Amino acid sequence: MRAMLLVNPKATTTNRRTRDVLIRALGAAVELSVEETAYRGHAAALASTAYAKGFDLVAVLGGDGTINETINGLLNPANGDAARPSLAVIPGGSANVFARALGLPNDPTEATGAVLEALQAGRSRTVGLGEAVWEGGSRYFTFCAGMGYDAEVIRAVEGLRGAGRKATPARYVNTALRHYLQTDKRHAALTITGPGIPAATHVFMAIITNTSPWTYLGGRPVKPTPWSSFETGLDLLGMQRMGMFTMAGLIRQLLDQGRENWPKGRHLVQLHDEAEFTLRAERPVAFQLDGDYLGEREWVTFRSIPNALQVLV
Repeated sequence: MRAMLLVNPKATTTNRRTRDVLIRALGAAVELSVEETAYRGHAAALASTAYAKGFDLVAVLGGDGTINETINGLLNPANGDAARPSLAVIPGGSANVFARALGLPNDPTEATGAVLEALQAGRSRTVGLGEAVWEGGSRYFTFCAGMGYDAEVIRAVEGLRGAGRKATPARYVNTALRHYLQTDKRHAALTITGPGIPAATHVFMAIITNTSPWTYLGGRPVKPTPWSSFETGLDLLGMQRMGMFTMAGLIRQLLDQGRENWPKGRHLVQLHDEAEFTLRAERPVAFQLDGDYLGEREWVTFRSIPNALQVLV
């Protein structure tokens, strides 16, 4: 089996020694080529090249952003009808939402062992993805997207990371609390529409999910859409109020690990297992995919892409 391993050398939770150990372990099981990512978008280009050259497997050692780029490279339609490589994921980021949603250990060494077991057993699963389309662009996502407040928080954290600070769970929480005092809590910009979906207006923030959990705070899963899965369409949770008591009540529900039902609230908009819907904004609002800030948008259409990719598990 020919495999390409994409390594993000700046991944949060790995170092050179760990990476060398993992590379040797994988190299003993497959014919391995190793590529390090050097810039934003590089993983997508490398994955597309692996597809075009007929590799059987593309493995990723990195965080959710690197995995997202890799998947977008693998789904590049320019590669035509060639057999698409399978994907293997080894978590190396701060949250590793996609890897953990697949049931992989959060420790990169343990996850490598799980990937090797899956290789030996020939064990994989097919997962659905989400696709976001906007004027001038489109991109697939593995676990979540968002418009509004959550994307504003991600934008702020990315700014801190650019200044050399790590993206820890505590930093996300502290940034979210500080940014809550600054975000516009009076003038909602978003409207949600879709085939067969009653229009929802006056929405401040919308979280779109392709699986559950939406994210993690350390070891604690955060589940705004607990029924979301890789085997169903897209889910959505929207907020039509951003007051302190509304937010506090929602956060309590999202952090309740025993809760299996949707959060309750009069000012929540909820969609489950939808094939397509569109978010439109009265003004440009912040937008993120898989925890990666992608600028401000006035509209984005979200689509479910069933059975999109084979993943070793």
